[in-house]
Amino acid sequence: MCPRPSRAPVVILSLHQTEEANHSMVGLKPSDVPPPLGVKVLSAGTAACIADLVTFPLDTAKVRLQIQGEKAATGAAKGIQYRGVFGTISTMVRTEGPRSLYNGLVAGLQRQMAFASIRIGLYDSVKSFYTRGKDNPNVGIRILAGCTTGALAVSVAQPTDVVKVRFQAQMKLQGVSRRYSGTMQAYRQIFQHEGLRGLWKGTLPNTLNFSNIYWCFCLPDNLPCHFVSAFGAGFITTVIASPVDVVKTRYMNSPPGQYRSSLNCAWTMMTKEGPTAFYKGFVPSFLRLGSWNVVMFVSFEQLKRAMMMSRSRIEATT
Repeated sequence: MCPRPSRAPVVILSLHQTEEANHSMVGLKPSDVPPPLGVKVLSAGTAACIADLVTFPLDTAKVRLQIQGEKAATGAAKGIQYRGVFGTISTMVRTEGPRSLYNGLVAGLQRQMAFASIRIGLYDSVKSFYTRGKDNPNVGIRILAGCTTGALAVSVAQPTDVVKVRFQAQMKLQGVSRRYSGTMQAYRQIFQHEGLRGLWKGTLPNTLNFSNIYWCFCLPDNLPCHFVSAFGAGFITTVIASPVDVVKTRYMNSPPGQYRSSLNCAWTMMTKEGPTAFYKGFVPSFLRLGSWNVVMFVSFEQLKRAMMMSRSRIEATT
């Protein structure tokens, strides 16, 4: 059962601590031995890829809404307007086909293998480093560990995020030129025309994105409580992080010279579109953040348990 409403609704737990609280979850039995770092890193990246496969259309709809109104549409794209999450998805399917919802999926999966593996897989190790191995670290230490792994993950995975966003933003319409034809071609072209700075464009707002540490906040006990926690905390996180996320998306997607910096991008949005521009794509962002974390967390726990079972069987036969 979920905690009574009179209690604090959100408790910060490490990913290792939440494993003990999930004995009631349907699935594989948890291992008596804590999973090693390699298991955590690999299972985190794989679980994040599974979550991306499920929620990627919401992420694409978010990107399309975030960049809408940034500049005048040209050619065949002039009459296309996106309204709401489901309106955006249906418009994309009607005008570009169902596959358009998964534009940038390859880069997205590359991003999760690099990003989530570090952000989630290394979290317990970094937390233990800050506490020098002591149990029950305080809230500040847990947030510091989340910020550390989040910043490290962004610094490594930023090129994959840039390519993912640019693919999600480009339209597959006749009469509309495409910036990139393939994932590897996109990496090469960005490097050739914009250099390393182009591949790491938007690193600052991405690092400051509060959603990079949001997953540290979750409720104990069972799956329903994790579901409530993911969407409850996800709503608060989206309210706080949406302005930074919109700026990040627009700045990463912008061609060279459109904005001098991420701050200039934010100022341009404010002066030309007003404060509401910072909350474009709010609904798909919220839905994607909550559902992504539910799928990722459940997959993460089951993958860790499966890997530990396989490891035990191998050790038993040798």
